[in-house]
Amino acid sequence: MKVAGLGEEAFYYGFAKGDEIVFDFSEANGKELKELEIIELPSSSKFSDYKVKKVQDKRIKVTKTGIYKFRLSNSSLGGRVCRLKIQRIPASENTRIFDSSVYWRTVQDTTYTTKQERYLVRADTAIVKVTDQVAPVSSTTAVNGNPNKTVVEFTLPAGTVSWSYYIGVGATGEKAYDGARDKFVNTAAASVAKLPGYGPMAALALYGINYFSKAQGEDNVKYWFITDWDNVLLFKAGKQFYQYKSGDVINEASQMKAPNRGKVYLGLLNDNVMDQIQVNVHATAITVTPVWGTRQVRQMHVQARQEPYLNALK
Repeated sequence: MKVAGLGEEAFYYGFAKGDEIVFDFSEANGKELKELEIIELPSSSKFSDYKVKKVQDKRIKVTKTGIYKFRLSNSSLGGRVCRLKIQRIPASENTRIFDSSVYWRTVQDTTYTTKQERYLVRADTAIVKVTDQVAPVSSTTAVNGNPNKTVVEFTLPAGTVSWSYYIGVGATGEKAYDGARDKFVNTAAASVAKLPGYGPMAALALYGINYFSKAQGEDNVKYWFITDWDNVLLFKAGKQFYQYKSGDVINEASQMKAPNRGKVYLGLLNDNVMDQIQVNVHATAITVTPVWGTRQVRQMHVQARQEPYLNALK
């Protein structure tokens, strides 16, 4: 047989208890083989030799029936041509007929490890009043020189999933806002509400249910929800700007799904020539805050391997 350069060959044979192994080895060209070893499986080395050219009549007593591995290792770049002779001398007539062939089967080794896992304990829903303010907006001909536009800004809380706004001009707009609260109090939803602060603004933000009636009046306001500060500056300068919602109203309420983080900029414009207006701005957010916990999780690992066995012991 030939052992390739930088290669290894292994042979497996079964032996019965009481057998005697007779082993001979030689390298055909008188060259050295790096290592030769005889191992009783799984890991008991019975004989080994290094830089070996020849082994003659090496005898090993078999103390228990099992499988032996004959391993030849070549560290040279060139191959080695080896002669190998393995014999068994049975201890008695009872073991003379013995199947020395080694068979292989696939077995699965199962191990378990434990690790910490992060999991969602619950998600807390809350109602957050974002802003309640009155924004004055000058007329187009204000004697104090103030512009007829202003910007209201507020920040959405962390975890916002939706929010609502209400814009109403003057006493008319505020009356409509108060009217929605009165209307809500008389609904079934008010009596079963479990979230603190649940009211018409929260109902609008959470479910899109609008309790706000359209007001009738003379004063109006033009509004735009502006995308960012750079566009706020363009709005103030009277130039074209980007916005994502706008209107010309006496009052208005709406649910918003986006944006759901960061600053919100609301541009207001009064087109009244003579009178300043007071704009009531209300905003309410619905937040969901995840609460996380850790727990120990047992994980199963299955690894397949080849296992030798003897026919007599299977």
